[in-house]
Amino acid sequence: MTTPTPTGPTRDWQLAKVERIVSETFRVKTYTFRLPKWRPFTAGQHYDVRLTAADGYQAQRSYSIASPPEREGTIDLTIELIKDGEVSPYFHNVVEVGDTIEMRGPIGGPFTWTASQGGPLLLVAGGSGIVPIMSMARHRKISAPDTPGLILFSSRTFDHIIYREELDKLNTGQFKVLHTLTRDASKDWTGLSGRIDAGIMQEAIALLGLNPKTFIAGSSAFVETGTRAALESGVAFDDIRTEHFGPSA
Repeated sequence: MTTPTPTGPTRDWQLAKVERIVSETFRVKTYTFRLPKWRPFTAGQHYDVRLTAADGYQAQRSYSIASPPEREGTIDLTIELIKDGEVSPYFHNVVEVGDTIEMRGPIGGPFTWTASQGGPLLLVAGGSGIVPIMSMARHRKISAPDTPGLILFSSRTFDHIIYREELDKLNTGQFKVLHTLTRDASKDWTGLSGRIDAGIMQEAIALLGLNPKTFIAGSSAFVETGTRAALESGVAFDDIRTEHFGPSA
């Protein structure tokens, strides 16, 4: 696929250059883009990505920003390979450093957090839902390191844990990271096991404190289950923000 120079009604689109590609897991990569017109954004927002084929066919998807808003000029998008997708296989199998991709953003409103909002901050993620959550965690580390926070991250297996090494480093002081694996937890696994329920949620809140500002991101089923668990654990409805991730990409 090619990426034509935006003109006319697509004036909000711009061509971003791929500066770096990092493998996070066997099916997830992070792409760093240099934007000719970088715009300030809020942790939790996303960018639209558009690919155009030679015959004019276009495929468009939205990907959350993973990088912190304090870093200017570039953004990180972390993209999971979806086998039957239109866009993610192109990124994983074709895109190289130096390529340009048509993008527009930042986009998004309710599912955002700024240091000025304070905490405690409960960040709940399932699978690739960790991406906007990581932007918030990185923002907190830079701009509000004294704000208590906790990531509760559900992954299928140990090898599916996105940002594993960075999350290990974040797990210190006022910020905690809890992992739970839903499949194939080995006998050497010392973290939690099973899907997030009220019991696991209560364990997280006990470490964090009452009345946390809660952000839940993942598949629709995960968000529904996580929201119910948070409510059953005493989190106020008005303190919960959610982001649903679709099945195709």
